[in-house]
Amino acid sequence: MKRLLLILALVATPALAHAMPVSEFLAEAEDIPRNPSALLRSDTRRLMGEIRGAFETLGNERRAAEAAGRTPAFCPPEGGRVSLSADAVMNRLNSIPASRRHISVTQAMREWMAERYPC
Repeated sequence: MKRLLLILALVATPALAHAMPVSEFLAEAEDIPRNPSALLRSDTRRLMGEIRGAFETLGNERRAAEAAGRTPAFCPPEGGRVSLSADAVMNRLNSIPASRRHISVTQAMREWMAERYPC
């Protein structure tokens, strides 16, 4: 049963299904209202899943680098938990020049965390 749940979770994770470019993320986020009811919308949940999937990927990469004896791309504070607001994420993604918005949300988060938490 646990294995089935894990497989379903992996299949349902949007970040694993497709690497969303920053430009697409911002275009979709622009149409989401800034109110509590936005959390009920499927497009909001999909974008939240994209961010969650990006950070899951980055955490896995960091742990794999450490296990292999390599320096990870970033070194978060003790405990490895990073807390970011939706506004902080949007501000960061909007700060990416238009000429670079073809990069994936995961790559954008990787660059941000490397800048914010260098090793």
